Amino acid sequence: MKVLAFNCSPNMEKSNTALILNPFLEGIKEEGGEVELLYLRKLKVNPCLGEFACWFKTPGKCIHEDDMELIYPKLKEADIIIFGTPVYIDGMPGPMKNLFDRMLPLAEPYIELRDGHCRHPPRETGKSKKFVLVANCGFWEMDNFTPLLVHVHAICRNFGWEFAGSLLRPHGGVFGYMLRKGYPVQDIVEAARKAGREIVKYGKIMEETQKTVSRELISLEDYVKILNQLFERTIQKYSGEKVNG
Repeated sequence: MKVLAFNCSPNMEKSNTALILNPFLEGIKEEGGEVELLYLRKLKVNPCLGEFACWFKTPGKCIHEDDMELIYPKLKEADIIIFGTPVYIDGMPGPMKNLFDRMLPLAEPYIELRDGHCRHPPRETGKSKKFVLVANCGFWEMDNFTPLLVHVHAICRNFGWEFAGSLLRPHGGVFGYMLRKGYPVQDIVEAARKAGREIVKYGKIMEETQKTVSRELISLEDYVKILNQLFERTIQKYSGEKVNG
């Protein structure tokens, strides 16, 4: 089973996103999955220019000559596609959207009705694919993931991918700290690893496992208080550096 994963956080391996994504990928490897992890920040993916050359002039080939040329075959070969991302302004970061936009050559320009809805047929009808979203959010509430979830569900329907589950970590601003300081949050890491095993064994992530990854770490009131204190100290630190500099 081939798994293609993208870490879309600009902080890459040091990101809060990686705290959930990495153990998830480890669980997949434990069940024999072949995992390739790509850091989007290290890739050159130009934005789509809307020229539609990939549909009409050079079918299946984009006018850009960048790292998407390496990604296209990997997308075609993958059984499972995973996107790990922070929530940016109620959705996905711009580079991640660029990557999805650049998948246009994988579809034909024609329109077909699929479940009574307009879709573009895939250029190549190969193996079926599963999609998993791993996301981190600095806000406390779970509904902050809703716009992102709606978007990726729509993308999956357009590409004909099966949405196989999501690992969502709200109030992620304290998770890394609690993990480093030895707070009782290791069950979340273990649940992410378990989710990796589940996606290989069962083709989906169990609901209970998803709930554990998303469980409450701290009350809303305490979270707001602690984060605001941190922000205030950080502002004062940089203000002091400017004065002394």
